[in-house]
Amino acid sequence: MVGTSFKPISSTHCSNKSKALLFKADDRSRSREKGEFSQSSKSSIGQYSSSTITSEESNIISSSQIGSRPHMSKDLRWEAIRSIRKQHRILSLKHFKLLKKLGCGDIGTVYLAELTGTNCLFALKVMNNEFLLSLKKIPRAQTEKEIMQMLDHPFLPTLYAYFATEQLSCLVMEYCPGGDLHVLRQKQPGRSFSEHAVRFYGAEVLLALEYLHMFGVVYRDLKPENILVREDGHIMLTDFDLSLQSDANPVLLKSASPVAEPGEKMSSSCSESSCIEPFCLNPSFQVPCFTPRLLSLASKSRRIKSDLATQNSPLPQLVVEPTSARSNSFVGTHEYLAPEIIKGEGHGNAVDWWTFGIFLFELLYGKTPFKGSENDETLSNVVSHSLRFPSSPMVSFHARDLIRGLLVKGPENRLGSAKGAAEIKQHPFFEGLNWALIRCTIPPEMPTFCETSICVPTPALQKKDSSKGNELQGTEDHMEFDMF
Repeated sequence: MVGTSFKPISSTHCSNKSKALLFKADDRSRSREKGEFSQSSKSSIGQYSSSTITSEESNIISSSQIGSRPHMSKDLRWEAIRSIRKQHRILSLKHFKLLKKLGCGDIGTVYLAELTGTNCLFALKVMNNEFLLSLKKIPRAQTEKEIMQMLDHPFLPTLYAYFATEQLSCLVMEYCPGGDLHVLRQKQPGRSFSEHAVRFYGAEVLLALEYLHMFGVVYRDLKPENILVREDGHIMLTDFDLSLQSDANPVLLKSASPVAEPGEKMSSSCSESSCIEPFCLNPSFQVPCFTPRLLSLASKSRRIKSDLATQNSPLPQLVVEPTSARSNSFVGTHEYLAPEIIKGEGHGNAVDWWTFGIFLFELLYGKTPFKGSENDETLSNVVSHSLRFPSSPMVSFHARDLIRGLLVKGPENRLGSAKGAAEIKQHPFFEGLNWALIRCTIPPEMPTFCETSICVPTPALQKKDSSKGNELQGTEDHMEFDMF
């Protein structure tokens, strides 16, 4: 899915006819990259091995009703979807007004869509079943659907509904109006983020990857183009069609780190003990995103005793990482491919930590470390060249040390390969960060008002876009989509 900044056209009325666009699946349009609207030169490749694809059969004619997720339970879009289902029994394409094409990827096209009779906006991913079948990409579409159905995380997309016909499969997803990190990076001075901003975005991406790994999902396609910016400035990791599904291996490790005595106070930049600022151990006061429970005196006494006991004995560490995941597929983006993928030696969970290192490098320096003049040269550089840091901009030792650990060419020695995100979180680059409350901090940059609001069109603008609106019209019996 690709996000971009624009002013969407909103309407409270919608024709009962299905919204449609002309489907043009010519060779040239198929070659467009996922990040075309980001003006990115990086495109994803997905060449699955025979061992990865288990079946090409898929029950295409179906509809899924998905329950609301706890962290999004108060989202009005759930109620809007339920209301349509209650009135019409099923949800279909005719219930959406397509407002704008957001972008196109390897398996489908994403549109900004408004649910008929509401002001609710969604990202509607439309996939042509015949096209997917002809290129043996049905398993990729099925993988994305299966992964999205189990997600419930602040930095991962919400899937509101899924429906399909013989011709089309559609995912009704959360819409991010702030564009993607690739576009946002290019707007920065020197086309690179400050270290503070990289720490923020890196932390949120790390939590998203950790959550995926807990479900046995190896993402395999991390890059700024696949990280969208929400209305509140926080991020959302998207596009799961290249992901590898496996089993996670929960391991309880005994902590060997020393624990401070009860009377000792941890050093921090502020003195308030009750603060929840995510980038500080004891930060200044900020409105919390969780409502604390009121404890009785007896409960408080028991809690104090429990805390003292915890401080005297180190807590074990839970590590849930898909260390048994294996694949021989050649998938990902050339500049982000791990050496083991290029060599065809088989790969597993460690590829995500390699791509995380490339991701941090690009945000800090405005370019990837091994990029060559052509794709073949890039791949050769990844395998044979050592990591070098540019002299400008100035980057801290801790940031460079973290990237060095992540970009170890041997996956077995790579930071995170054994203990996953739990190990990376402990690196000094993230020192003092309150991981549990990261989503409560103020983002480095907020999308502008027009990027996040439904702009009411003037009569002139409505007339200007009337020709585009006609493209969205079609009949119930004949649906054609401009997908590529």
